[in-house]
Amino acid sequence: MMEYYEKIKQQGYYLIAEIGVNYYEIAKKEQISPLEAAILMMKQAKEAGADAAKFQTYKAENLVMVDSPGSWDRNDIEIETQYELFKLYDRFGEKEYAALCQAAKKIGIEFMSTPFDLEAVEYLDKYLNVYKISSSDISNFPLVEAVARKNKPIILSTGASDLAEIEKAVELIKKYNDKQLTLLHCVLEYPTPYEHANLNKIKSLAERFPDMIIGYSDHTLPDEHMDVLKTAYQLGARVIEKHFTLDKTIKKMNDHFHSMDCKDLRTVKDGIELIKKISGDGNLVCLASEMQTRNSVRRSAVSRRIIKKGEKLTEDMIIYKRPGSGLSPEAVAGIMGRVANRDIEQDIILDAGMFE
Repeated sequence: MMEYYEKIKQQGYYLIAEIGVNYYEIAKKEQISPLEAAILMMKQAKEAGADAAKFQTYKAENLVMVDSPGSWDRNDIEIETQYELFKLYDRFGEKEYAALCQAAKKIGIEFMSTPFDLEAVEYLDKYLNVYKISSSDISNFPLVEAVARKNKPIILSTGASDLAEIEKAVELIKKYNDKQLTLLHCVLEYPTPYEHANLNKIKSLAERFPDMIIGYSDHTLPDEHMDVLKTAYQLGARVIEKHFTLDKTIKKMNDHFHSMDCKDLRTVKDGIELIKKISGDGNLVCLASEMQTRNSVRRSAVSRRIIKKGEKLTEDMIIYKRPGSGLSPEAVAGIMGRVANRDIEQDIILDAGMFE
């Protein structure tokens, strides 16, 4: 499988389907095991065009205090604490992630998982080619350092961070890691209203960190045309990450409701491919495909009237008409004032050989 950075250079972008822990509800819906559901989601993500499938690796007791209040404001959620929520989705351990990594290789999709504690950083190392650090851990320096010391490419989300915080995290990573670093613009608001997406931050990150790959991790509600993600690409995001599900109608606290499905993912990929096709290289030259039309619509110097042999060429003897196969208006200065060496009929394309 092509290495992460090489894939970006060759393809021009990289799409990450953030499965997270959405496979638990898919397992219930499909009446299969969570592991089977996770593998099913990887397969469908690959078929829809994703380059990577990403999970989240945590244990509730290592992530939140038992009485840590929820950060959500949805009335349909009965769970009151973060601990209760995360405890529902933390059953996978190294055995399951090893199986997912093996399945990903067979499917042909990059396996990724975000570690949320130091134990996960260590055991995931055998299975990861690229590490992802969550926005929530950008200031968790022990975890950031542990990831950096693995000296593998890192994707760092920057949600809810200011420039100084991003710079500190980057400095720490660079202290221990010389591999490619990717910074993702992100908004920690679930879902993110369109007016809060602030996609111009992508350009700001690119200006401040010109030697890094810049991307976007999205939490907006999918629209029909997936314009948010396509706009992110146009603004310079070359790594695009979005939560992924097989059923956006599942009503659970997890991320199904703001995730993309297979149709959305195909729309994103098709849209980016179209943008690439129509963008071109920007060189200010005439395209080879334009040459025939160019020659037919440009103007040539044409005799306005009969020009007798021995007459000196003056401007009033010339009119400029299509096609552009003769002397251009710019080139006429080179024959102006010269004497015709033959009789020239009216409406004839002029050339330098007609004059002495």
